Amino acid sequence: MKIEKFYYDNKIVKAFLYATIFWAFTGFLIGVIISLMLFYPNLPEIIFGHSLKYYNGIMGFGRLRMIHTTTVIFAFIGNIIFTGSYYSFQRLLKSRMYSDILSWINFWGWQIFIMLSWITFLLGINTSKEYAEHEWPLDIIICIVWIIYGINMIGTILKRRIKHIYVSIWFFIGTWVSVCILHIFNNIELPISLFSFKSYSIYAGVQDALVQWWYGHNAVAFILTTPILGLMYYFVPKASEKPIFSYKLSIIHFWSLIFIYIWAGPHHLIYTALPAWAQMLGTIFSIMLIAPSWGGMLNGFLTLRGAYKNKILKFFVLSITCYGIATFEGPILATQKLNSIAHFTDWIVAHVHIGTLGWNGFMAFGVIYWLVEKLWNTKIYSKLYTNIHFFLGTLGILLYVIPMYCSAIVQSKMWKEFNPDGTLLNKNFLDSVMTIIPFYKIRFLGGFLYMLGLIFMMFNIYKTIKKGVFINDETCELITFNDKNLNKNFHSWLETKPIIFSLLTLIVVSIGGLVEIIPTIVIKSNIPTISSVRPYSPLELEGRDLYIREGCNGCHSQIVRPFRDEVVRYGKYSKAGEFVYDHPFLWGSKRTGPDLAREGGKNTSSWHFQHMFDPRSTSPGSIMPRYPWLIYRKLNNYNLLLKMNSLKKLGVPYSKRDIENAYNYLDRQASFLEQEIYKESPEIKNQIDFQKKYYGDKFLSLKEREIIALISYLQRLGKDIKKNN
Repeated sequence: MKIEKFYYDNKIVKAFLYATIFWAFTGFLIGVIISLMLFYPNLPEIIFGHSLKYYNGIMGFGRLRMIHTTTVIFAFIGNIIFTGSYYSFQRLLKSRMYSDILSWINFWGWQIFIMLSWITFLLGINTSKEYAEHEWPLDIIICIVWIIYGINMIGTILKRRIKHIYVSIWFFIGTWVSVCILHIFNNIELPISLFSFKSYSIYAGVQDALVQWWYGHNAVAFILTTPILGLMYYFVPKASEKPIFSYKLSIIHFWSLIFIYIWAGPHHLIYTALPAWAQMLGTIFSIMLIAPSWGGMLNGFLTLRGAYKNKILKFFVLSITCYGIATFEGPILATQKLNSIAHFTDWIVAHVHIGTLGWNGFMAFGVIYWLVEKLWNTKIYSKLYTNIHFFLGTLGILLYVIPMYCSAIVQSKMWKEFNPDGTLLNKNFLDSVMTIIPFYKIRFLGGFLYMLGLIFMMFNIYKTIKKGVFINDETCELITFNDKNLNKNFHSWLETKPIIFSLLTLIVVSIGGLVEIIPTIVIKSNIPTISSVRPYSPLELEGRDLYIREGCNGCHSQIVRPFRDEVVRYGKYSKAGEFVYDHPFLWGSKRTGPDLAREGGKNTSSWHFQHMFDPRSTSPGSIMPRYPWLIYRKLNNYNLLLKMNSLKKLGVPYSKRDIENAYNYLDRQASFLEQEIYKESPEIKNQIDFQKKYYGDKFLSLKEREIIALISYLQRLGKDIKKNN
């Protein structure tokens, strides 16, 4: 037996703690702003006035939505994961982190990545892939920083002073391994140039959809769930001063969760063009997820049983409650019947926010309160402010999700209703939009109250820190001894072998992805081709990239499901072969506006021009924001040839002649659209003629502007299928 003395590094924990609080506020603030824009779409005009057309879309709803999701997921939740793991690793392993230098590279690398995300998204640089919108240079930064975190974590585990690794560390290992796999394989993309941010996913259409939602659902699993469970298994016992309820249940929870979760991604694509066998697997494994998820929930609840002293325990109770609700709701949403009702509606918004605001948010708040007391060796400044935060946060969640459930029921009912003669009762999609606006207003109030609760927490934490004394390097004395009888069973032995544990985790989480993705990529019969489907023209390709730049797929889907109401409203249901040249796919996950899969030819080109300039001029009551910069900006097509050559490498059948004559084709199609718009709307021609006189040498002809490219893309959607019919 011997006594060892060493020091824990609290400085890195403090840095991540501050970052967590800062990004939580900014993420919630952006969320409140975009929720306001859903019933007050003129907000950007109030801020910028007539100059909105010169600000190039930095207040575009689609761009702000990407900033909100990235900030909440990667900045707020990402930083609380690092905060909790850097604190718990050292205490559970009885060792200082492997490298202080790596710890700080991890910290600053992650903050730089988040700041670059804001900059690129505001500039319209994104890939459109949900929760993975970052372009390839940022993907590389994420990968490097995540690997550095892993090296630091594994290095600390290897130099630990105790033999076994505790359950929290299992979940952190599972998180690290799984996120590596998910991030790398979902973000394999081909840059058009090493000097350009623009890239194209190597997957196309159905394959891209499957890989993206394999990633997207498992980003929820392995960023928003497993590491938060790691925090739960450490901080809930600490706060309640009781050991975890069941060690055996934690073993079952961990291994069954990481094995089953990875299969569930296809439940986001039920009734789409995805092969039926993949949809079925997604449903089956989603339903199976209830068992391990609720096993973990019960383990958390039963640990808290009889613990009442600590004022922050109520945050953990609500968090675990929301985890139980979300992990029951997710599987039932994966059933075909309920999915046909809820998908594309606000039900999905409610479901996601029970998880993020309730499960993730309240777990993070509980951890923050507990850590501040420990790191600054004091007690929370105000119990009253803590209770106000809890009350406002809880009320905020209720006022957020309940209106969204009500909104979803109204949406689904109105979309599917028919008259006795077989025509749609609510033919105009806007009828449902205007009906649910009161729910959006209540949702905004809920989000605002939740953010207000955070402000109370921030003030409370500030005052607590002011009266406390921070412990930079916390002293620890450990009595070490040898015990050869600790490995009572296989899992006890496995807990002493971190490398074998990590490799086994890698195998377990890889099985589902391999079974689902490989057949879809290598077996051609899964993606049958359609002879009438052709690659996008140069102008349409540029228009599609503008559509991606503005984040339009965040509000508009491009997939018609085989339901009577959708076929009557939008046109023939979508087939896998339609999307073989789509890099990336743009099916979307929410219908704030109508589906656009068959938009081509439904409205005139001049209608689209006016609609983008002022949606309410063509669609009274629309909540779509204005896009005047598209009307005035010159189309930047300098990289057109690089784009076409890159897509050709990915299998899009552009001929040598297509590429050599790309600019001629683009100019010809743009000129045709320009004349078509002038013919349809002399008023627009008069406006352009006036601009020609007003701007003189700086005048841009209509055919040179971004709006023409976007219209060309919108007018193309679905036309290949109509030709085939």
